[in-house]
Amino acid sequence: MRLLIIGALALTLAACGQPRVEPEFGAKVRAYLLENPEVLVEVSQALEAKQQAQRAEKAKASIGPNRAKLERDGRDHVLNPDGDITVVQFFDYNCGYCKVIAPEILEMARTRPNVRFVFKDMVIFGASSEYAAAAASLARTPAQFTSIHNALMTAKPLNEAAVDRILMAHGVSPAAARAAMADGKRQTYLRDVQTLAHDMGIDGTPAFVVGEAVVHGADPDSLKAAIAAELRRKNKTT
Repeated sequence: MRLLIIGALALTLAACGQPRVEPEFGAKVRAYLLENPEVLVEVSQALEAKQQAQRAEKAKASIGPNRAKLERDGRDHVLNPDGDITVVQFFDYNCGYCKVIAPEILEMARTRPNVRFVFKDMVIFGASSEYAAAAASLARTPAQFTSIHNALMTAKPLNEAAVDRILMAHGVSPAAARAAMADGKRQTYLRDVQTLAHDMGIDGTPAFVVGEAVVHGADPDSLKAAIAAELRRKNKTT
């Protein structure tokens, strides 16, 4: 009964091409929804599930054509460059969920030398995030990047002063970070990451690409499962 009523309303609106409903029918639907508001929750959940499925399909279909941009962009920071498989992370230094999962990502990189980790700066939280990303871009070795990256992810709040303190503690000039932030090539890189994320249906951080799988959010169990599956697939094909 619930779905019949909602479905009938949707068909009516679609047929009319605009939100016009016969008064008597609209009154019945309104009365039913007021009497059974849980239907709206049910519909909302179904819509969200459908949208997530569509996003997942879009992302999966986009991986192949964008493989080189995902995994082999020389502007990204990379840990374990000789790994057998690649994990790509889209992140922002002010993203709370990125901060939550950051220690596990660094620990996986430390303990799994056969897994290559690529870090993409998907700046979505404003100027302090952009400055932090520019600061990390000045790291010259994987060890220095790991240390700066960890410090930036740990800092709460992460503002300009905090970034400056972290840089000076690592022997990096804040003035160099500001120059990097303003550099045209750096700005192009950030736009390219945003375009890639958009093309793949990635609209938030953190997001991970592993083989043919996309993992959204700070979900270490799903990420580890995707890594294990890709390693199995890799071993079967070699």
